[in-house]
Amino acid sequence: MTSQKKIEKKLFGTNGVRGVVGKDLTPDLVLSIAEAFGTMRKGRIGIGRDTRTSGETLVHAAKAGLLATGCEVVDCGILPTPALQYLVREQFDGGVMITASHNPPEYNGVKIIEPDGTEMGDAETVKLEQIIFSRTFTPVPWDRAGKESYSPNLLEHYINAIVDSFPPDTGAGMTVAVDPGSGPACLTTARILTDMGCHVLTVNGVIDGTFPGRMPEPTVEGLRNLADLVVSSGAAFGVAHDGDADRAVFIDEMGRYVEENQEFALVARHICHENPGTIVTPVSTGQVVERVAQLEGSDVVYTPVGSIYVARAMRSLIDQGRKIIFGGEGNGGLIFPAHQFCRDGGMTAATMVAIQKESGKTLSENVNLLPQRKIIKDKLTTTRGLRIIEALKNEYSQEKTDQTDGLKIFRGDSWGLVRASGTEPIIRIIIDADSDANANTLHQDLRSSVQKNNET
Repeated sequence: MTSQKKIEKKLFGTNGVRGVVGKDLTPDLVLSIAEAFGTMRKGRIGIGRDTRTSGETLVHAAKAGLLATGCEVVDCGILPTPALQYLVREQFDGGVMITASHNPPEYNGVKIIEPDGTEMGDAETVKLEQIIFSRTFTPVPWDRAGKESYSPNLLEHYINAIVDSFPPDTGAGMTVAVDPGSGPACLTTARILTDMGCHVLTVNGVIDGTFPGRMPEPTVEGLRNLADLVVSSGAAFGVAHDGDADRAVFIDEMGRYVEENQEFALVARHICHENPGTIVTPVSTGQVVERVAQLEGSDVVYTPVGSIYVARAMRSLIDQGRKIIFGGEGNGGLIFPAHQFCRDGGMTAATMVAIQKESGKTLSENVNLLPQRKIIKDKLTTTRGLRIIEALKNEYSQEKTDQTDGLKIFRGDSWGLVRASGTEPIIRIIIDADSDANANTLHQDLRSSVQKNNET
């Protein structure tokens, strides 16, 4: 089952607005976005940022726009995106997060958060864009200007909420290695796991917006130091985050990277086993998740790619009476609806501690018990992404396809997805197959087609 379609936006991508600072993303643009948001959502607005060097400048620009439209602004300081989302749901009328998530250090961005803690949906974002482009802001008179306060201590509420979701001392006797990547998870994940009873070791655990130890995107190559630490310390596993800590990825006890769809399936199996229901995830997620769900008496609903589509589908289905137990993406971004409706790397790390504690098995043993699939992830740089996708739709019109987001081609027990990124000038190719041979054949076919259409 597939749910909802994307609405095309001009300024905002899959996860907010992002760009190279001083080129694509300027203080003027951030000011305009904030003025438009303040025009739409008067009230008490929480604002935060990740550790990027440009963050302070852009936070001030966002504050100016909100204050000019009469909002009360509460600066929550440096914190993970899910921490701000949790705080917004608990005590604000909206939120603005200055972050570029996994993008390189020269990038930054803006995420707009609604009162329920989710990112602003497409329909409301289009209205926001219209205000920006038409410059129909509603600044207030001098005697009604907004006021600002600074409350970095609010982060404690988020940390405590995760720790309190598990029995006391769930991690007692367990050693975990943590790589926050010099991002805002430096302030949260080690604290969360320590409060759960774990012995925590860290690498790249000092805040630094130049990201000296590795780039904000956690990759196999970038996590070699974490893998070495896991093996040398005898840790149960290692966990690493992206630039705003809404995602978490794992290294097993043998120093091996756990593919993100396997991570998703492992947590899904744990949740479905205790409480069967429906999982919501994008069309890009590997079949291993659906197979695990079916084995545990659960089912899957598919959405376009992007956590906002997953979160809003979860909320909508719950309103329709559907039992929604879990959601997320096959990139380490998992959503725990009992906690909140957004990707949360801190909760994901804590849940992995609980899984290891309850299973009595090593992480590698748990992964090996999953249905085995071959996953290939590839990307090609291009500024012609949408035109290439349209050409591919014609080229593969005789095959079984799904056009929920990009083009998904089914061949037997395998599929390949080609889609234009919503945050970068690239086309992504994802292959999910029942064998190495079928995966390689489908990958070569789709990559060749993309390259051909990129040249014509």
